Amino acid sequence: MRYSFTDNIEFPSPNLARYDGLLCIGGDLTWQRLIKAYQSGIFPWFSEGDPILWWSPDPRLVLCPDKIYISKSLYKKIKKGCFEITMDNAFEDVIVCCSKFRNKNRTSTWLVDEMVQAYIELHKLGYAHSVESWKDGKLVGGLYGVSLGRIFFGESMFSYQTDASKVALAALCSHLKQQEFNLIDCQVKTSHLISMGAQEIPRSLFLRVLKASLRNEDLRGKWELYRSSKE
Repeated sequence: MRYSFTDNIEFPSPNLARYDGLLCIGGDLTWQRLIKAYQSGIFPWFSEGDPILWWSPDPRLVLCPDKIYISKSLYKKIKKGCFEITMDNAFEDVIVCCSKFRNKNRTSTWLVDEMVQAYIELHKLGYAHSVESWKDGKLVGGLYGVSLGRIFFGESMFSYQTDASKVALAALCSHLKQQEFNLIDCQVKTSHLISMGAQEIPRSLFLRVLKASLRNEDLRGKWELYRSSKE
């Protein structure tokens, strides 16, 4: 069953989502509503010309930071330092590249201008973060998402060079492991993320882990990349 709302910042229970995960329609993308959505296990996802759609799929794709799978070839690239990795140094560039990359490779994108501006605001408030991959001073890959408690909600990634986004994800997992994060919420199943160790879990389990993770203080502000003493 789908619900519509306008001014009410509360969301219906995720357990009322439709078979495909669609929960409700409408509202806005204020930072308050977005934070409330993530705290409730819900995220926005819609295309140009559509109303704002809110989702809570079952099952849910997640990645444990300490269980990321790194292939031998990717491990070699990381060790060789093929890409320079930074965090929160170019958030706006990353999200714009994510939207352009999707437009280039797909018929439409859910990263419409309204969404881009909403996440830029979340970044300015210290909730949204980016990881950047650089090559010869140029941004060639990266990802961004939202951090609450000890869960990172991954939103999108892009790569203009082979493995640039994978190296960024590996760096993020290393950082989150150090900060004792429980999960990266990958939202919906993709072969790319499955190949790196992500797995589907029941929504009920995801919501339990989410509730426990939110008991921790939010790590807001600019993030600095954690670097192992072995590097």
